Amino acid sequence: MAAASRSLITTREARLDDAAHVAHLGAHVFTVTYGHSVAAHELQAYLDEAYSVEACASDIADPNKDLILAIDPEGIIVGFGILTRGSKEPCIAHLEDYVELQRLYVSTAYQGFGVGKILAKQLESMAREQGFRYMWLGVWEENYKAQKVYEKLSYKLIGKRDFVVGGVLQTGLIMLKEL
Repeated sequence: MAAASRSLITTREARLDDAAHVAHLGAHVFTVTYGHSVAAHELQAYLDEAYSVEACASDIADPNKDLILAIDPEGIIVGFGILTRGSKEPCIAHLEDYVELQRLYVSTAYQGFGVGKILAKQLESMAREQGFRYMWLGVWEENYKAQKVYEKLSYKLIGKRDFVVGGVLQTGLIMLKEL
């Protein structure tokens, strides 16, 4: 992507007719990130559950979620992120007024160009407008690149959790930011 194009990334809320594009992008980014860590059938089982068109349409329609898209100058969806209300983690149970930053995904062709930062800042702004004081997220312990991005966005490590990909237990780090 040319440097001049970076400033032309726009964001908007996802619509139901975006579900297939979100599913495709989500499955691709997840596969690139996690695919080497699990057997192909385990990965496919997870993709079928989490990144089907139906699952993505459900996320878009969920009143407890705000799914926003990053759009390039040609109108192509190059990233997405979800603000999820009502999710919980034991290591933040003592806090009030928190919301989850979920699935901050950027097309591999657009990584390193600030698209994730654009999405994260937009979601943080939305969270503040909705009255939240804290934003938390989970990131795979082996996704060092994403951890560095979140650290640059002022997230701090506060705990760990287990999550399952197919039938494989993985460890995620919980990070928190005061808004």
